[in-house]
Amino acid sequence: MTDDKRETGRDAYEREATTDLKDTTPDRPKGMPLHTRILIGLLVGVVAGVAANRVWGGDHPDIAWTISRITEPIGTLFLRLLLMIVVPLVFSSLVVGVAGIGDIRRLGRVGLKAFGYTLVISAISVVIGLTLANTIRPGEKVDAETRAGLEARYRGDAEKRVADATKAASPDSPLLQVVKTIVPVNPVASFAGIRAGEERQTDTPDMLHVMFFALLLGIAATLVPVEVAAPLLRVFQALFEISAKIIDIIMKLAPFAVACLLFNNTARFGLDLLQALAWFVATVLFGLALHMFGVYSLSVYFLSRISPLEFFRRIKTVMLTAFSTSSSNATLPTALRVSEENLGVPREINSFVLTVGATANQNGTALYEGVTVLFLAQLAGVELTLAQQLGVAYFAILGGIGTAGVPSGSIPFIILMLATFNIPPALIAIILGVDRILDMCRTTLNVAGDLTAATYVARSEGYELLRPHAPALAAAGVVQAGPSSRDVID
Repeated sequence: MTDDKRETGRDAYEREATTDLKDTTPDRPKGMPLHTRILIGLLVGVVAGVAANRVWGGDHPDIAWTISRITEPIGTLFLRLLLMIVVPLVFSSLVVGVAGIGDIRRLGRVGLKAFGYTLVISAISVVIGLTLANTIRPGEKVDAETRAGLEARYRGDAEKRVADATKAASPDSPLLQVVKTIVPVNPVASFAGIRAGEERQTDTPDMLHVMFFALLLGIAATLVPVEVAAPLLRVFQALFEISAKIIDIIMKLAPFAVACLLFNNTARFGLDLLQALAWFVATVLFGLALHMFGVYSLSVYFLSRISPLEFFRRIKTVMLTAFSTSSSNATLPTALRVSEENLGVPREINSFVLTVGATANQNGTALYEGVTVLFLAQLAGVELTLAQQLGVAYFAILGGIGTAGVPSGSIPFIILMLATFNIPPALIAIILGVDRILDMCRTTLNVAGDLTAATYVARSEGYELLRPHAPALAAAGVVQAGPSSRDVID
């Protein structure tokens, strides 16, 4: 069957993940699709956690023992495995993808489209958030007793976060901060998570540094003769294919890990916190839902020319993974596979747009930051003027672009915004208890937004979506096409 007549399957990636994963074995998928098993794990975790919290309470020794000895280790194993593969996958994918674009002018065009889309969609998300916060005014609906109880419960954590955010503030000029944030001095140190001026290395690599170096390497590979670049690109192509296979292996654990991650949160906190901050939670969730099913649906329908219902059906595994991990970075490996295999976005496009988008295109985070600042301002009795609210919108858009794609990555930025607008930063304690569940929801929106950006850019570059595309370097004979680009599961 020729390429122009083949179509990607709606759940091509999910069905591939239910085989024995060996590319040379022509076996059929077995059992339930991956997304169904993840959804079952999610429901089991929520029901079991809420039930345990209701019966024994979140502070019961048996609950603490179960979380610390069983469910938390399993959930942490899954997250660390996903984060472990992010750097090799992102680096190899970005180098090969940029080299596959092959033309500096075309790369610039793709980058401008992705950046312009991100800026517009993020601005829309912030406007939605601020409009809802000004209309509903959730901060005025929290009684004094609830506020005092939440402040007392999370005071210690809030003080630590405020201290960390204040310490992290840089004396450098804004332009110098941008340069240091993007351009690495030592790429190897960035891979290892070693930050200049810090006493110890962190657990996470500096993804902006990693992506900049990969981008530069990919650009340089297009400027030297093909026979010079080909051996290096074959190595990165092999690294990408092997990393993708590791993702398939890791995702076998996903249903069990999702159950454990959801159990951890619901068993500890139950539904009491959601009830105490019901208006704030409802405002954020309503805004996220409007953006997800309103703005994104319009985007994929008019810009990507895909049925919104079909789009969401094809990315359901990515959305469930994002919801359970609360991390754009941890979800990135799955997003790359689903984008290529389910949506038909060419590898050279999704490797660039999705890897950059995991850090820069965080619409849910921008919306959440805007709503949170206004909510805490209302709670403190601080009335922000129109000019100040425009400032909040500006900072929220920047925060959506620059916030780390990890759980609770927006909290330090919110603290700095509170201090900027003379709102007591210690009030961050009010929302710490519900931040994780809202983080899960906004991460889902962030990742879905990355996929809408990838489909828009691919469509605007003339690619037909929902069908497979051989990687550009494979089509040019520089590298060999991997199994995912040759075979399609109907």
